Amino acid sequence: MSVLKILALESSAKAASVCLTEDGVAVAQYFQNSGLTHSRTLLKMAEDMLTNLDISVKDLDVIACAAGPGSFTGIRIGVAAAKGLAWGADLKLCGVSTLEAMAYCLTDREGSLICPVMDARRGQIYNALFTIQNGEVKRVCPDRAISLNRLIDDIKVCGNTPVLIGDGAKLCAAELEKEGIGYLLPSPQLIMQTAFGVAAAAEKHEPQDDISPNYLRLSQAERERLARGEKI
Repeated sequence: MSVLKILALESSAKAASVCLTEDGVAVAQYFQNSGLTHSRTLLKMAEDMLTNLDISVKDLDVIACAAGPGSFTGIRIGVAAAKGLAWGADLKLCGVSTLEAMAYCLTDREGSLICPVMDARRGQIYNALFTIQNGEVKRVCPDRAISLNRLIDDIKVCGNTPVLIGDGAKLCAAELEKEGIGYLLPSPQLIMQTAFGVAAAAEKHEPQDDISPNYLRLSQAERERLARGEKI
């Protein structure tokens, strides 16, 4: 039987990472949270990792990436890098939800409510809710850009202690504490978005010939153009 090799890229927030999996098992992962621009680090990490593993891009089956939501610049860099690698080697692509990918890092939390949170600025967060059932990630709601107050209301309705994950997890935790609502946090090594989650999520989706970013909302430049009455 052939082994499914996925190269995954994650550049949706401050941290960047790349991961190679074979049939769902991580072979290697490079992670960097230095604040350097992803245009400098992402492809270099992928190239170094594959070189150290003595694997060519042509040996891969799928190039996956976090397609959003997240940083507009980071998502664009990740999607462009994935396309460049895939098209150059005639490989399939898989763009996955950044939020769904985070949930795939916590599949050992059987029965838990997984609550990925990313700071979207402008008083909003990017969020979706998932549960873990028989080791599988089950989506509770779609990806969305909402206020923290809205998320807190949804958590109250769910009635299950949320496991917070993502670069906005601590921000959310502080607000839950004010409301007297319990929560759980993963270990520091698991709280940030990682390319392994992207690869794990990609295993559950059908690869495609092309992918597009999913920003969930307009960029600042687009909002300013709308405010001036201009067409986007």
